[in-house]
Amino acid sequence: MSELDPDELLPSPRMRERALEGKVTQIHRGNQYAEAGDTFTIDGTTFEVVAVTDRTLGDLTDEDAQAEGFEDLEAYRSMLERAHEHFEWDPKSEVIRHEFEKR
Repeated sequence: MSELDPDELLPSPRMRERALEGKVTQIHRGNQYAEAGDTFTIDGTTFEVVAVTDRTLGDLTDEDAQAEGFEDLEAYRSMLERAHEHFEWDPKSEVIRHEFEKR
């Protein structure tokens, strides 16, 4: 178990703010940034990573997008396409889901 830099797991101030509000409870990343049991702290609030799961983009649902603070999967996909140059939504692309909760 280790203490993470929240900026590494949640790369934008908006995501960190939404995690504090309880509106973001997971994030999918292209690489693994944490292990279950790791913690991170945002503005004095500690979070624990409760699960780390291998998935593909094709596994993602509207519920996953909502847990990341988006209205639905299409809004999530649109953000990825804007944020990452040369990004193509390939349902077979592997991603890592990091689920967390307030301690």
